[in-house]
Amino acid sequence: MAKNKSSFRTTTQAGRLLRLTGMTTAIASRVATHSVKGLFQSEEAKQRDKEKLLRHIGSEVARTLGEMKGAVMKVGQIASQMQDLLPPEIADALSILQKASAPMPFSVIRRQIKRELGDEPAQLFAEFSEQPFAAASIGQVHRARLHDGREVVVKVQYPAVKESIDSDMRHLRRILKLGGLLKVEEAVLDAIFREIRDQLEEELDYRQEAAHLAMFRDFHKDEPWLVIPDVVSSHSSDRVLTLSYEPGDDLDTVRASSRYDQTLRNLIGERLFDAIGRQMFVLRAVHCDPHPGNFAYRPDGSIVMYDFGAIKRIEPEDLAAFRDLTQAAYENDIPAVEQVLRRLDIRKPQGPEIADEFYSAWINLLLPPFDAEPFDFANAGLHLKLAKQTRDTPWRYLESFQPSARTLLVNRVLGGHYWTMVNLGVVAAFRPNVERLFAAADEPS
Repeated sequence: MAKNKSSFRTTTQAGRLLRLTGMTTAIASRVATHSVKGLFQSEEAKQRDKEKLLRHIGSEVARTLGEMKGAVMKVGQIASQMQDLLPPEIADALSILQKASAPMPFSVIRRQIKRELGDEPAQLFAEFSEQPFAAASIGQVHRARLHDGREVVVKVQYPAVKESIDSDMRHLRRILKLGGLLKVEEAVLDAIFREIRDQLEEELDYRQEAAHLAMFRDFHKDEPWLVIPDVVSSHSSDRVLTLSYEPGDDLDTVRASSRYDQTLRNLIGERLFDAIGRQMFVLRAVHCDPHPGNFAYRPDGSIVMYDFGAIKRIEPEDLAAFRDLTQAAYENDIPAVEQVLRRLDIRKPQGPEIADEFYSAWINLLLPPFDAEPFDFANAGLHLKLAKQTRDTPWRYLESFQPSARTLLVNRVLGGHYWTMVNLGVVAAFRPNVERLFAAADEPS
């Protein structure tokens, strides 16, 4: 019970401020101690202590954010996927935030529903499960049944989340800047945090999510294998969203089930690739939270897509850049690759000349999943090869690149679905799919 009370306190603005301030002060003290100690150490000892410090900071941030709800936990989840922004010791520690969140007491959920919909859950629904179906960073989901018999899920936003966005993000940014932990310039960091904040602001508006659901259902209406829940408007508001219940198997079930043979897994992988690709290049708006809990699967090859709060709208010039980058990689046109990276603000304006071999090595690693030969996602070990390539790259080259706010959320989509393909064990040659996507993007809307 004490754990639930602690969770509730971290949803109030005063409680959140106290918790985050305490964490920031503790980390600042450790960083200062490390700096003083380093004055009397060899470079080797200083590096060992720096790695130890980073692991401690990562663990402390992950533990604190894991006890909290709202924007700060959501940003922590996103940060864990930003390997080019954070030291690996901290990014690795934050990865724990991708796991399921502890639920809120039902008394809090009941008050939220009454405040938003005007009555108790027991009156609004024929049945309402007090046990959460799922719990996440900014809200949790409960199974229910309407009086007309329809099975639904009810997504309820935690209290005080929206009001705490700015404070949460200021504190998290301060924490990540302590001791020079971030690897990017101030202007780039401003753009990244602005992108994340805009995304969170939209994600916290459940009426906006309802509009997203309607838009994506219409866009995919000719693809019956892609299942998107329908909104029950009579039981929805800014902070409560009631949706049709659309069951499916989670990724762990798919991996363990004999009903999903290799042919079916390949089909699901190809359909997922096509769905995300069409969203990007045709709709120009993509579901950008690839967390495994936001997808389910069925033995008939259907994919169920949940949670349309996080949507990335993609500007035409960025889509053109993604397309040009892909084509340049296919053709091994190194000057064109570098030019597009500059257009996307990934290659810094300054920095040394970079040898063609550097770009070729990365193309040879990144292109096979999108090429004409079948790629075995489960056994290729691409992520391990990329990590080794990063370690082996001269520092003067790495300093010539930076994360870009323009590609931040798209990279999150691609990276997240790479792991979905790995866990599904997909074997596929996606170049024909890429070419079909580019052709579809050329068709008049």
